[in-house]
Amino acid sequence: MAEKIKVATTSLAGCFGCHMSFLDIDERILELAQVAEFDRSPLTDIKHCSAAVDIGLVEGGLCNAENVHTLREFRKSCKILVAVGACAINGGIPALRNRVPLEECLAESYLHGVGVENPQIPSDPELPLLLNKVRPIHEVVKVDYFLPGCPPSADVFWKFLTDLTSGHEPSLPYPLVHYD
Repeated sequence: MAEKIKVATTSLAGCFGCHMSFLDIDERILELAQVAEFDRSPLTDIKHCSAAVDIGLVEGGLCNAENVHTLREFRKSCKILVAVGACAINGGIPALRNRVPLEECLAESYLHGVGVENPQIPSDPELPLLLNKVRPIHEVVKVDYFLPGCPPSADVFWKFLTDLTSGHEPSLPYPLVHYD
Protein backbone atom coordinates (compact mmCIF):
# COMPACT_ATOMS: atom_id res chain seq x y z
CA MET A 1 0.00 0.00 0.00
CA ALA A 2 1.35 3.42 -0.97
CA GLU A 3 2.18 5.91 1.76
CA LYS A 4 -0.63 8.38 2.38
CA ILE A 5 -0.27 12.08 1.70
CA LYS A 6 -0.35 14.20 4.87
CA VAL A 7 -2.87 17.04 4.88
CA ALA A 8 -3.00 19.71 7.58
CA THR A 9 -5.16 22.80 8.09
CA THR A 10 -5.02 25.94 10.17
CA SER A 11 -7.29 28.91 10.71
CA LEU A 12 -6.08 32.45 11.31
CA ALA A 13 -8.23 35.62 11.27
CA GLY A 14 -11.40 34.39 9.64
CA CYS A 15 -14.76 32.86 10.41
CA PHE A 16 -13.94 29.14 10.03
CA GLY A 17 -16.30 29.01 7.05
CA CYS A 18 -13.62 27.54 4.78
CA HIS A 19 -13.15 24.63 7.17
CA MET A 20 -16.92 24.12 7.22
CA SER A 21 -17.00 24.12 3.42
CA PHE A 22 -14.14 21.59 3.36
CA LEU A 23 -16.19 19.35 5.65
CA ASP A 24 -19.09 19.75 3.21
CA ILE A 25 -17.36 17.21 0.95
CA ASP A 26 -19.45 14.92 3.17
CA GLU A 27 -19.00 11.20 2.54
CA ARG A 28 -16.26 11.92 -0.01
CA ILE A 29 -14.01 12.49 3.00
CA LEU A 30 -13.90 8.70 3.38
CA GLU A 31 -12.55 8.40 -0.16
CA LEU A 32 -10.00 11.13 0.57
CA ALA A 33 -8.98 9.29 3.75
CA GLN A 34 -7.96 6.33 1.56
CA VAL A 35 -5.09 8.41 0.13
CA ALA A 36 -4.62 11.15 2.73
CA GLU A 37 -3.83 11.20 6.41
CA PHE A 38 -5.05 14.22 8.36
CA ASP A 39 -2.41 15.85 10.51
CA ARG A 40 -3.26 19.14 12.25
CA SER A 41 -6.94 19.81 11.61
CA PRO A 42 -10.31 20.08 13.37
CA LEU A 43 -10.82 16.43 12.47
CA THR A 44 -7.88 15.32 14.60
CA ASP A 45 -7.58 18.13 17.16
CA ILE A 46 -3.80 17.97 16.68
CA LYS A 47 -2.46 21.40 17.67
CA HIS A 48 0.92 21.34 15.88
CA CYS A 49 1.96 19.86 12.55
CA SER A 50 4.35 17.01 12.21
CA ALA A 51 7.60 17.93 10.49
CA ALA A 52 6.62 16.77 7.00
CA VAL A 53 3.13 17.73 5.85
CA ASP A 54 2.51 17.39 2.12
CA ILE A 55 -0.42 19.81 1.77
CA GLY A 56 -1.21 22.64 4.17
CA LEU A 57 -4.51 24.51 3.86
CA VAL A 58 -4.66 27.97 5.49
CA GLU A 59 -7.87 29.91 5.99
CA GLY A 60 -7.95 33.42 7.38
CA GLY A 61 -5.73 36.44 7.09
CA LEU A 62 -3.23 37.96 9.46
CA CYS A 63 -4.52 40.41 12.06
CA ASN A 64 -2.15 39.86 14.98
CA ALA A 65 1.34 38.69 15.90
CA GLU A 66 0.08 35.24 16.91
CA ASN A 67 -1.40 34.74 13.40
CA VAL A 68 1.99 35.59 11.87
CA HIS A 69 3.83 33.18 14.19
CA THR A 70 1.30 30.38 13.53
CA LEU A 71 1.54 30.90 9.77
CA ARG A 72 5.35 30.88 9.71
CA GLU A 73 5.49 27.69 11.77
CA PHE A 74 2.82 26.08 9.58
CA ARG A 75 4.70 27.04 6.38
CA LYS A 76 7.90 25.41 7.71
CA SER A 77 6.03 22.10 8.06
CA CYS A 78 4.28 22.13 4.66
CA LYS A 79 5.70 21.16 1.28
CA ILE A 80 2.71 22.76 -0.47
CA LEU A 81 0.89 25.71 1.11
CA VAL A 82 -2.58 26.69 -0.08
CA ALA A 83 -4.30 30.01 0.67
CA VAL A 84 -7.95 29.08 1.11
CA GLY A 85 -10.68 31.68 0.74
CA ALA A 86 -10.92 35.44 0.54
CA CYS A 87 -9.45 36.14 3.98
CA ALA A 88 -6.22 34.21 3.28
CA ILE A 89 -6.00 35.56 -0.27
CA ASN A 90 -6.76 39.25 0.27
CA GLY A 91 -7.68 39.79 3.94
CA GLY A 92 -11.41 39.33 3.35
CA ILE A 93 -13.97 40.77 5.75
CA PRO A 94 -11.44 41.31 8.60
CA ALA A 95 -9.48 43.65 6.28
CA LEU A 96 -12.41 46.06 6.23
CA ARG A 97 -10.81 47.56 9.36
CA ASN A 98 -7.83 48.58 7.20
CA ARG A 99 -9.74 51.71 6.15
CA VAL A 100 -9.61 53.01 9.71
CA PRO A 101 -6.37 53.56 11.66
CA LEU A 102 -5.99 50.87 14.33
CA GLU A 103 -6.08 53.40 17.18
CA GLU A 104 -9.42 54.79 15.95
CA CYS A 105 -10.82 51.28 15.52
CA LEU A 106 -9.87 50.32 19.09
CA ALA A 107 -11.20 53.59 20.51
CA GLU A 108 -14.54 53.18 18.73
CA SER A 109 -14.86 49.58 19.87
CA TYR A 110 -13.72 49.85 23.47
CA LEU A 111 -14.06 53.51 24.50
CA HIS A 112 -17.02 54.92 22.57
CA GLY A 113 -19.07 51.82 21.77
CA VAL A 114 -22.73 51.57 22.72
CA GLY A 115 -23.18 50.07 26.17
CA VAL A 116 -19.51 50.33 27.18
CA GLU A 117 -19.56 50.43 30.99
CA ASN A 118 -15.86 50.44 31.84
CA PRO A 119 -14.15 52.11 28.84
CA GLN A 120 -10.61 50.86 28.38
CA ILE A 121 -8.62 49.36 25.55
CA PRO A 122 -7.52 45.84 26.57
CA SER A 123 -3.79 45.63 27.26
CA ASP A 124 -3.37 42.22 28.86
CA PRO A 125 0.00 40.69 27.93
CA GLU A 126 -1.86 37.43 27.15
CA LEU A 127 -3.60 39.12 24.20
CA PRO A 128 -1.74 38.93 20.87
CA LEU A 129 -0.41 42.24 19.56
CA LEU A 130 -2.66 43.54 16.77
CA LEU A 131 -1.11 44.39 13.41
CA ASN A 132 -1.78 47.86 12.05
CA LYS A 133 -3.41 46.29 8.99
CA VAL A 134 -4.95 42.90 8.26
CA ARG A 135 -2.75 41.18 5.68
CA PRO A 136 -3.17 38.30 3.23
CA ILE A 137 -0.88 35.37 3.94
CA HIS A 138 1.20 35.70 0.74
CA GLU A 139 2.67 38.91 2.16
CA VAL A 140 4.41 36.87 4.88
CA VAL A 141 5.10 33.41 3.40
CA LYS A 142 5.35 31.76 0.01
CA VAL A 143 1.99 30.41 -1.14
CA ASP A 144 1.87 27.67 -3.76
CA TYR A 145 -1.84 27.69 -4.64
CA PHE A 146 -4.91 29.87 -4.07
CA LEU A 147 -8.48 28.54 -3.68
CA PRO A 148 -10.81 31.49 -4.25
CA GLY A 149 -14.20 31.97 -2.67
CA CYS A 150 -15.87 33.01 0.53
CA PRO A 151 -15.75 30.16 1.18
CA PRO A 152 -14.58 27.96 -1.69
CA SER A 153 -17.23 25.35 -2.35
CA ALA A 154 -16.87 21.75 -1.24
CA ASP A 155 -16.54 20.81 -4.91
CA VAL A 156 -13.56 23.18 -5.26
CA PHE A 157 -11.87 21.51 -2.29
CA TRP A 158 -12.65 18.08 -3.70
CA LYS A 159 -11.36 18.82 -7.22
CA PHE A 160 -8.23 20.53 -5.92
CA LEU A 161 -7.34 17.81 -3.41
CA THR A 162 -8.10 14.90 -5.72
CA ASP A 163 -5.94 16.50 -8.43
CA LEU A 164 -3.04 16.92 -6.01
CA THR A 165 -3.35 13.53 -4.33
CA SER A 166 -3.43 11.80 -7.73
CA GLY A 167 -0.24 13.60 -8.79
CA HIS A 168 -1.85 16.03 -11.24
CA GLU A 169 -1.44 19.78 -11.40
CA PRO A 170 -4.65 21.21 -9.90
CA SER A 171 -7.04 22.68 -12.41
CA LEU A 172 -10.25 24.40 -11.38
CA PRO A 173 -12.63 24.70 -14.31
CA TYR A 174 -14.54 27.95 -14.65
CA PRO A 175 -17.92 26.52 -13.56
CA LEU A 176 -16.39 25.64 -10.15
CA VAL A 177 -15.03 29.12 -9.40
CA HIS A 178 -17.32 31.56 -11.20
CA TYR A 179 -19.54 33.81 -9.13
CA ASP A 180 -21.82 35.35 -11.75
